[in-house]
Amino acid sequence: MQSLQGIPVSEGLVVGTAVILPGLGKARRVKDRSIEPAQIDNEIKRFDDARLAAIDELSALHAEAHDEMGAEAAKIFLFHMGALADHAILDPIRNAITNGLSAAEPAVARAFDTLAAKFAEHQDTTFRSKVSDLEDLKARLLDRLAGRVQGELPEFPDRAVVIADDLTPSQTAAFNRDKVIAFVTDLGGKTSHTAIVARALGLPAIVGCRNATTAISDGDPVIVDGRTGKVTIDPDGRALQLLQQQQAKNQAYKLSLRDLQSVPAETADGTPIELLGNIEFPDEAHQVLDAGGKGIGLYRTEFLFLTSDQEPTEDDHYNAYAECIRNLKGQPLTIRTVDLGADKYTQARAEIPERNPFLGLRSIRYCLQNVPMFKTQLRAILRASALGPVKIMFPLITSVSEFRQGKMLLHDAMEDLDEIGLPYDRNIPVGMMVEVPSAALQAATFAKEVDFFSIGTNDLVQYTLAVDRTNERVASLYNPAHPAVLRLVRDVSRAATRYKIPVSCCGESAADPEFATLLIGLGLRTLSVTASSIPPLKRMIRSISADQCERIARKAISFDSDAEAQAYVRDRIQKLIPDAYDGRSVD
Repeated sequence: MQSLQGIPVSEGLVVGTAVILPGLGKARRVKDRSIEPAQIDNEIKRFDDARLAAIDELSALHAEAHDEMGAEAAKIFLFHMGALADHAILDPIRNAITNGLSAAEPAVARAFDTLAAKFAEHQDTTFRSKVSDLEDLKARLLDRLAGRVQGELPEFPDRAVVIADDLTPSQTAAFNRDKVIAFVTDLGGKTSHTAIVARALGLPAIVGCRNATTAISDGDPVIVDGRTGKVTIDPDGRALQLLQQQQAKNQAYKLSLRDLQSVPAETADGTPIELLGNIEFPDEAHQVLDAGGKGIGLYRTEFLFLTSDQEPTEDDHYNAYAECIRNLKGQPLTIRTVDLGADKYTQARAEIPERNPFLGLRSIRYCLQNVPMFKTQLRAILRASALGPVKIMFPLITSVSEFRQGKMLLHDAMEDLDEIGLPYDRNIPVGMMVEVPSAALQAATFAKEVDFFSIGTNDLVQYTLAVDRTNERVASLYNPAHPAVLRLVRDVSRAATRYKIPVSCCGESAADPEFATLLIGLGLRTLSVTASSIPPLKRMIRSISADQCERIARKAISFDSDAEAQAYVRDRIQKLIPDAYDGRSVD
C-alpha cells in the first residue's frame, strides 16, 4: 500500500479502479500480470488486433502529414509502421505471451523498454534519437490494447478513477458520470477551472499530485479522499474498513444537513446572509434550490463553448438561459458574460498561444475584441430576461472604460431586439466582477457606474499575490486570508455600502469556514458557492454571530503575514464552532 498527497479540490471519498488517461503512455506504468495457458491464444489475438489497428491509424496519419507537411516530414510515420512489422520487436512480445505466460500489456511494455534502453546507450545519435519514437509506439499499442484512440477519451470501466498529468475543463465535463467516480492529476491548483467543473459535477478530485501518473498503474485499486487530498494505492483490508466507516459518517453528516434547507441563513445574532449558487450548467439550478440556495449568484456561461466544437449560436445561449430560469422558479439568476482565455478555450485553439495568458487576452478583453460573439451572447441574455429576474455581470473589469464599452454594446443589443420587436427587461441590472487590485482600489469610482459588485476571490488572490492559481508548485502561497487581500475586500465592501449598491462574493473560497467568517466580518451579506457547499456553510453561519465575525476580521487584517492571519482565524473558528470542519468529505 502506498499513499500520495495532492491538493484537494472537490470533496468526496471513493474507492475505484485507476485508468491512465490516453496520451500519457510515456508516464504510464504497466503492472506485471500473468495468464493461464488457455488464455495464450486470446492474448496473442489482442496484441495482433491492437498492432493492426495502430498501423491503420499510423497510415492515416502518414497520408494526412504527407498532404500538409510534405513527404520528408511524413517519413516519421513510415518508421513507426515499419517498427510494428519488425520481428525484432514482435517476436519478443509474442514469446513473452506464449512462453512467459505474460498478459499482452506487460509484454509490450517490457519489449519496448528493453529496446529503448539499447537505443539510448548506442553511440550513434541516429539510434538515440529514436528512443522517443519507441516510447510513442509503446503508448499507442497500450492505448489500443485498452480500447483507446490517442487524443480521445477511453471507454471507462465501472467506478473508474481517472489519473492524468492534467485535464481540461471540457475533458472533465465530458466524463461519463455513470463510469467515472473521481480523478487525480499531477498538475493544477485549487481554483483551476478544471477543479471548478469537478465541484460542479460532484466528482471527488485531487490535483497537484506531481507523480500520480508514474506511481499509479492502470488497473490499480485506489482510494481518493477529496477532503484531505490523499490518494491510497492498493489499499489493504484495514484501509478499506476505515473507508467504509468514514463513508458511513459522511452519509450521516449529509442527512443531518437536510434539516437546514428550510431554515433561514442568518447568524446567531440574527443577521441575514443570502446564500446563492455558482453553476456551470442549467440543470444545476435544481441542486442549488434543493440545497437551500436562494438563486444563482454566478452562472459561468463559457461552458457553452467548452463542451462543443462549434461556437454557440444565439439560440444555444438563449435555450440554456431559459432552461436555467425555468429551473429557478422565480429566483434570481446572475449571468456572467463569457470568461474565455487564460486556461480555457482560446489558448488551446490559438495557432500561437500567449506566453502568459492569465495576463493576456481573456474575459472582458476577449469579448471586446470579438464583438459579434459578445453581442450574440448579450442578445440572448436580454431575450431570456423577459422570462424571469436576470442580472448581467462583466468579468475581469480593470478600468471604467472597459465597463462603459460593455454597456455600450449591451445598448446596441437592446436596439437590435427593439428593431425586431422582441421583449426584454429594459432595467436589467448590470454589474461587474471585482477580480483585480485596480478594480478594488477604484471601487468608489466603479460604484457610481455599476448596479452591483461581485468579488471574485479566485482571480483577486492570484493577481494580488502574484500566484498562478493553477500551479501546484506555488499552491501553498495562494491564500485568500492574506491581509492584503482582506484589505481589498474591505475597501470594496465599504464603497458598496457608501453608494448603496449590493456586493457579494462568488469565489470558491467563500465556502471555506475561515474565509466565510472573514467575509461576513468585512461586511458582505451575500455569498455564492457551489450547491454542495451551501448546507455546511449555512450551518457554520448559524453557529456564529456577525459581531464575532467582525472582531475576527479586524484582528486578522492587522497581522503582518498571511500565516499569522490564517492561524488566528483557524484557532478562533475551532473554538467558536468545534464542528465547523466535521464531515466535510461527502461521498
